Amino acid sequence: MIDERPINTWLTDMDGVLVREEEPIPGAAEFLAKLAEADVPFLVLTNNSIYTPRDLRVRLLRSGLDVPEKSIWTSALATAQFLADQRPDGSAYVVGEAGLTTALHEVGYVMTENDPDYVVLGETRTYSFEAITRAIRLIEGGARFIATNPDPSGPSPQGTLPATGSVAALISAATKREPYYVGKPNPLMMRSALNQLEAHSETTVMIGDRMDTDIISGLEAGMRTILVETGSTRPGQIETFPFRPTSVVSSIADVLPLLEI
Repeated sequence: MIDERPINTWLTDMDGVLVREEEPIPGAAEFLAKLAEADVPFLVLTNNSIYTPRDLRVRLLRSGLDVPEKSIWTSALATAQFLADQRPDGSAYVVGEAGLTTALHEVGYVMTENDPDYVVLGETRTYSFEAITRAIRLIEGGARFIATNPDPSGPSPQGTLPATGSVAALISAATKREPYYVGKPNPLMMRSALNQLEAHSETTVMIGDRMDTDIISGLEAGMRTILVETGSTRPGQIETFPFRPTSVVSSIADVLPLLEI
């Protein structure tokens, strides 16, 4: 059970909590509507770096979910913010799509193949051997290796797709260099989301569907956590982890009573 401390801010994962293969999960629309009605700050988080917040807003609207653009926080945005803090106005060779390149441009980064400060790997549906080879050679030449998230695979209507973590492993095997992952389960992504909302971990709750990303990163960022059983982690798997969420519920619909004011 969630304790009686106030909840002033909410963070929630997207896939598996609000939507499943672009179909809304029952209770998600009501949850978002209640947050908007009460003017409660929140962010929807995703490790997917392909899309910009504007793209994701449109995709969610097609699913019947109304999420403002400013309330979407992606691993691409977190990565861009991290790099801007680490090395302002730097340069990067990017393997990824518009969500990542747009986020980096917006923090003042230059995209280049010539002696970049970083190689930044994100998710894309069109990984090319040429781009991966270029990334490997730039890392060997001294570029720092960053990846938006460690997810090895992702779902699609046709089945499993390779994701950022799998391609990062390929590059690491070739270069003997491990990337720094910014997205979940790195609590840095949670911290950057809290900073975006000017929120405090003590009064924020994280909702997720994966013990190994959402729940552990929320826990390590000092937040209370709620695991929903509509996504990746099945009920029988929870006890196999050495940590626990604050609460386990069947779906986002069961979180609605916590929004009653």
